[in-house]
Amino acid sequence: MPMTSRERVLAAIHHEQPDRVPVVIGVSNATGIKMNPYKGIKDIAGIKAPDNYIYAWPELGTAAIDEATMQRLHSDVRGVMDLEPASVRDRNHTRDPHSNYLDSWGSGQMEITPGDWFPGIHPLAEARTVEDLETYQGWPDMSDPSRVAHVAEVSKRLGEEDQFAILATPWLLFPFERAHAMQGMEAFLLNMAMDQDFAIALLKKIAGYCKQLMGHFLDELGDNVDIIKIGDDLGTQENPMISPRMYREIIKPVHADFISFIKSRTSAKILFHSCGDVAPLIGDFIEIGVDILNPIQTSTGQMSDLPALKNRFGKNMVFCGGIDSHRILPFGTVDEVRAEVKRVIQILGTGGGCMIGPVHTAMNDVPPENILAMVDAVEEFGHYPLKT
Repeated sequence: MPMTSRERVLAAIHHEQPDRVPVVIGVSNATGIKMNPYKGIKDIAGIKAPDNYIYAWPELGTAAIDEATMQRLHSDVRGVMDLEPASVRDRNHTRDPHSNYLDSWGSGQMEITPGDWFPGIHPLAEARTVEDLETYQGWPDMSDPSRVAHVAEVSKRLGEEDQFAILATPWLLFPFERAHAMQGMEAFLLNMAMDQDFAIALLKKIAGYCKQLMGHFLDELGDNVDIIKIGDDLGTQENPMISPRMYREIIKPVHADFISFIKSRTSAKILFHSCGDVAPLIGDFIEIGVDILNPIQTSTGQMSDLPALKNRFGKNMVFCGGIDSHRILPFGTVDEVRAEVKRVIQILGTGGGCMIGPVHTAMNDVPPENILAMVDAVEEFGHYPLKT
């Protein structure tokens, strides 16, 4: 008898072997689909649904996938997200459509070409002292009820339906990435190297606000959650963005505290999203309580060695993602996509502990046919016992 999607995911994240490898797609900006391929999938499938955006944020460009399309994608998860405060949403919806987008932290995006937005607004770019942080007037109000007013209703409905795993993903930008947003990447990385006391103070300040919102979010979720998605992008194409030593000295304690805070309030598993080559940090992630690693960017450094990842970490870490979005999904043929899905499943899926999806959100250059080929290949090759 086939498992429900929720049963399938729960088996996988407990390192058990489900009936087939779960598909994780269409929830959060780390596992989603941009608007152009989403429209293409609906056209191919003959689905009529509105072109809405997650977080009610068109500039982000990631589609809010309708239920019929989620089922066509064989997605085994459904998402619960927060929102920016109503005042911030209203302000951005009524501004000049081509003017800068500002979020509730005071950072934001600017339009660099029509319809393409870049995170170029950094309100703490010149900050250098703890006093600068204390006098900044733009810190967010994490107790604004409009951020999470919908969460209890959505999560309760999904919990009562008991069909899909519930993946909850507040849009925080976690401490390292939020520091980039507030200062600019170059400025913050320089501060990490030259003024660690300031860098640590900024990270802790940000983490405090993240914990405030996460606390409200978890209160609204209650028991209706299976996975909490957090994350910080720490990798480049060839190596971690910072040295493992610097990660362990500066960022790891902040991550450990944040994960401990979450786990003290919920039994949900922790999915940690970090793009790029983060293989040298996976042991650290396991040590601080990460249960699931996403997106397994197979085009980068040591992350390309899937057998080594499975052999070293497979007993303690669930792998989520794995289907290359650098070359295979945007430029490969349907047959190449199918072959890559089969390869990844046969390596990472052995014995369970694997969930398949694109490496990060499927971007606008990904043909909708390739997304459908990916999810259909999981149906073809992902049933246990796995085909060889």
